Amino acid sequence: MTLFSATFFAEYNTLLIKGDDEPVYLPASKSCTYHQIVFAHGYYSSALHEIAHWCIAGKERRLKEDFGYWYEPDGRNEQQQKVFESVEIKPQAIEWAFCVAANKKFNVSADNLNGAEADTQAFKASVLKQVEHYLEKGFPTRAQQFIDALAAFYQTSSSIPTTLSLAQFK
Repeated sequence: MTLFSATFFAEYNTLLIKGDDEPVYLPASKSCTYHQIVFAHGYYSSALHEIAHWCIAGKERRLKEDFGYWYEPDGRNEQQQKVFESVEIKPQAIEWAFCVAANKKFNVSADNLNGAEADTQAFKASVLKQVEHYLEKGFPTRAQQFIDALAAFYQTSSSIPTTLSLAQFK
């Protein structure tokens, strides 16, 4: 939370907040003067995942609760699960890069324990393909900033900007 604040608060007026059951993004309002990325139960992986969503969201989306995205909770049918996975590829690719930069384990998440069984191997392959794209074309600006901050803090890279390689994702 401190690393995120040091990296982004001054420019984006956004804090990472430990929450309870469900993660949520809350834009600044009359009752709170700053934007909040609320992650679940203090879980490191939840924090990185929610930060990844924030890194993708454009300026207008960052003015909407949960960035204005559709979300169907656990218990999705097969069609809903496919839609869920299609919108989760980019944030999970960025989350994976955050994990590599922080020397933490990454687990792809189909997030549907009580619904249609997901093909996690195919989903993971899609996420890896997106990682490859980011490695070739570059990560979104805020994602790269946080990769750099994580790599510097965890001393996983001696260069800024941090250059990740595909071998780190195998």
